[in-house]
Amino acid sequence: MSENSLAIRKFSDLANPTRFLALADRILPWLAALAALFFAAGLWLSFTTEGDYQQGETVRIMYVHVPSAWLSMMCYTVMAISALGTLVWRHPLADVSAKSAAPIGASFTFLALVTGSFWGKPMWGTWWVWDARLTSVFVLFLMYLGLIALNRAMEDPARSARVSAVLILVGFVNIPIIKFSVEWWNTLHQPASVMRLDGPTIDPEFLRPLLVMAVAFTLLFFTLHIAAMRNEIWRRRVTSLRRQAARHAGRETLAP
Repeated sequence: MSENSLAIRKFSDLANPTRFLALADRILPWLAALAALFFAAGLWLSFTTEGDYQQGETVRIMYVHVPSAWLSMMCYTVMAISALGTLVWRHPLADVSAKSAAPIGASFTFLALVTGSFWGKPMWGTWWVWDARLTSVFVLFLMYLGLIALNRAMEDPARSARVSAVLILVGFVNIPIIKFSVEWWNTLHQPASVMRLDGPTIDPEFLRPLLVMAVAFTLLFFTLHIAAMRNEIWRRRVTSLRRQAARHAGRETLAP
């Protein structure tokens, strides 16, 4: 069997919720431990580095704000891939992935907005400005909340999955707007200083803790996402069993 065929087979195996639950139970403790390790190292580096000569101690907000902003976009990208899995490949766990990721993405986006306000007050002299970057991130937060509300409002799981998937893909246009807003429009927000074609412009003393914290936040996301998917699978199974029990009780009541 070729390596590609083996990879496809393993991917197909994960479509089985029971196998996914077994895999989640094995890897979650390791993911959580690795995330805790990186958070410990990242926080230690964040508090032991010196403050910036211009921003002072407020520069430490960057170690939470920037990874939160990155994860807010990455989480929506995961949801968009899951939406394709729902509409194109009909993957059984695609909707579970998208639905589980929405509250996590909303949390990261909210954290990015709050820490950005704390950082913006001493730097810009105001808590908030309606510039392109901040406004597009706020729109992303509203999109997360709207998808969460939609998933809870629709009772038909299949219809909810299709409608959510379409809206997720339509809303994905906001992700490149967030990314390139500082280049397309004149904004107060600083341009990219880490992910650049010509290399990072940030000082290595600040870059090291920032990258460690970014890895920690990423590991935290995958830990929370897999755990949320596991909980969603169990929730759907319990709901299915309750509906079956209700139908069985109804048939017994109608029987002569």
